[in-house]
Amino acid sequence: MNPVQNIVLVTIILSFALLEIFSGRHRNFRATRDDTKLELFMFVALIAVSQPLIFAVTGKLGSLLMPEQRGAWAHLPWWAMTAILLVGDDMTQYWWHRASHTPLLWPLHRAHHTAHYMSIRITYRNNFFYYLMMPGLWISGVLIYLGFGTVYLVYIVVKLTVILGAHSAVRWDEPLYRYRWLHPLAWVVERTFSTPATHWAHHALTNDDGIGHYKGNFGNLLFVWDMLFGTAKITRRYPAQVGLQDDLVYGKERWFVEMFYPLLRSRRTHSALAPGGRAVAQEEVDGDLARGLR
Repeated sequence: MNPVQNIVLVTIILSFALLEIFSGRHRNFRATRDDTKLELFMFVALIAVSQPLIFAVTGKLGSLLMPEQRGAWAHLPWWAMTAILLVGDDMTQYWWHRASHTPLLWPLHRAHHTAHYMSIRITYRNNFFYYLMMPGLWISGVLIYLGFGTVYLVYIVVKLTVILGAHSAVRWDEPLYRYRWLHPLAWVVERTFSTPATHWAHHALTNDDGIGHYKGNFGNLLFVWDMLFGTAKITRRYPAQVGLQDDLVYGKERWFVEMFYPLLRSRRTHSALAPGGRAVAQEEVDGDLARGLR
């Protein structure tokens, strides 16, 4: 990765981290040691292993299979490159995220939802193989080979800023809903980009409060995809709790199982990360709660 990009990204992350600390919202994290290890190791794995590996492989394959195409699209205007990246990276990530909420891929994404707090620290909390298999990263690697390098650096900085903001404990969109004169701006912003209100709803502990929507609001940079493909829910409110109900009932998975499944498997009762396991239905959790299994 470009050193300048790394400096900019670290600056953005530190800025959000300082906002969470100075606002006092970090006191609500209730993170365990396993939470911290999973978040730290996954962040390092993404920036030091997964993304560099994918870009190196796509670059090498490009050189072998289409050497004459290196930089072939570099003449395109920046807005055309941006449009292609929004489709090739952000829209495909929407579909990858949506597919990851199906039984087949849920074990690779489940770790992102096991945090019972919202913070920038959970932004890249996922299974190790989740990013290695993400189509958008592979497409981005090909586009960089074709000449999108400089525009991609700007694009990814903007995207990271939006994604970090959507996960941040500091709900930057609250003033947009509080002041009536800002409501027209809020209407545009919340239908264009991922915001804390829409993305926190995706992480909600339950849908029963009328706010939670963990079967939708899949967008990363753009919320437009949810609007376009019928998975959007906008309430301008925030769920009281986030996380997974089955973790509260059966106990949390170990960090290394969440990170390295299927190489490592869970021994927990009712686990999607166990041999032959499956996602635990909400009705099962409710039934065990009623029987007093805690």
